[in-house]
Amino acid sequence: MKQNTYDTGADLRERALLVSLVTDEVRRSGSDPKHSLQELVHLAETAGVEVAGQIMQNRDVPDTKWFVGKGKAQELKAAIAAEGVTTAIFDQELSGAQVRNLEAELDVKIIDRTQLILDIFAGRAKTREGILQVELAQLTYLLPRLSGQGVNLSRLGGGIGTRGPGETKLETDRRHIRNRIGELKRQLREVVAHRHLHRERRKKAGVVQVALVGYTNAGKSTLLRQLTSADVLAEDKLFATLDPTTRALRLPSSKEVLLTDTVGFIQNLPHDLVAAFRATLEEANEADLLLHVVDASSPMRDRQQAVVEEVLGELGAAGKPTLIVYNKIDQVPAAAIGLLVGGADAVRLSAFDRQDLDRLLHRIEDKLLGGVVKLRLPASRGDLSALAYRVGDVLVRDTEEEDVVLTLRVNPVDMEKWGGPLEPFRAEPIAQPAASEAEV
Repeated sequence: MKQNTYDTGADLRERALLVSLVTDEVRRSGSDPKHSLQELVHLAETAGVEVAGQIMQNRDVPDTKWFVGKGKAQELKAAIAAEGVTTAIFDQELSGAQVRNLEAELDVKIIDRTQLILDIFAGRAKTREGILQVELAQLTYLLPRLSGQGVNLSRLGGGIGTRGPGETKLETDRRHIRNRIGELKRQLREVVAHRHLHRERRKKAGVVQVALVGYTNAGKSTLLRQLTSADVLAEDKLFATLDPTTRALRLPSSKEVLLTDTVGFIQNLPHDLVAAFRATLEEANEADLLLHVVDASSPMRDRQQAVVEEVLGELGAAGKPTLIVYNKIDQVPAAAIGLLVGGADAVRLSAFDRQDLDRLLHRIEDKLLGGVVKLRLPASRGDLSALAYRVGDVLVRDTEEEDVVLTLRVNPVDMEKWGGPLEPFRAEPIAQPAASEAEV
């Protein structure tokens, strides 16, 4: 096999040529190849790579040996020599054989979109859980590709595609890697059990949880900072947030809920990554309300919104109560604002506008607390009165003979959640004036 000559040192900033293959399957999917390639540019920059150029190839189907075909591979070789490129990054996932063939032919490091995303995650993981999840995803991705990694496996930490498991783990045989995967899954099961225990405690205490979900770089972390004064990283980069952050959020009624920031989604998100991060993403599945944050200024807004909804469907969270938050409205031309639809289930805002944030808090409260009901409880059952205070927002407390009569604002979902102890005591709905058309 040809000996690769490219420099694998960690001292030089990598220069990359980005390559995208547009096939009939890609065209049928409805995704925009140009936008996907531009997204790859942002991913490469996030990983600290200098982008030297972009090449797009059209084919009916991928070439099994060269992916882009022998002729295009020769064009790539010439472009690589002319631009002083050290890495070729492909916008689609490559097989181990394709990596090996391209690496031997082009004499540069070969990285695909999945490996680039995994590398960014490896650099961003800070908690034990995040590190475990990234390593599991990397090993699961690399296991069937070991024969195609060439000198990448023996490199001592030079540049993208090398963070995470490390040299010694990757050079062991498949049996040892499978054993490591099994151990990681065991440790993550413990994490899942630990999270489940905490969620059950929160439910028993009547704690309401709201989760921020959305496409990467939609502004979720910024919203968390602005709403809760949380000291979290908010950067104009893809995947600025990896590990989930939860902070207390006080609503206008003074009711306190938990607001959790989650990892951003992206199109063509590796399935291994979704599986590895399922424990983290379960925060969205267990939330009482999802705030789906959408970058209203993005030209691919609708597609990004659809991608998030698809991933939520994979997680089993598609039917969750959801409020769509069209963020970055200050960057949207006035003529295009009317295209942002959603009615009572959407709100338009800028995360840096205090009035917009106050309006969002009221909309969250409307979603969570719902209508006003009257609940009659025996005065001797202080535990039920305390439960009613936790479940809803008590507006009026009266006493009638031996009963306590509470007028409270409460979400029907919460009433069902606590239906056991409160079931014998019927909550009578109180008619409210018709609400004006909700401002989006």
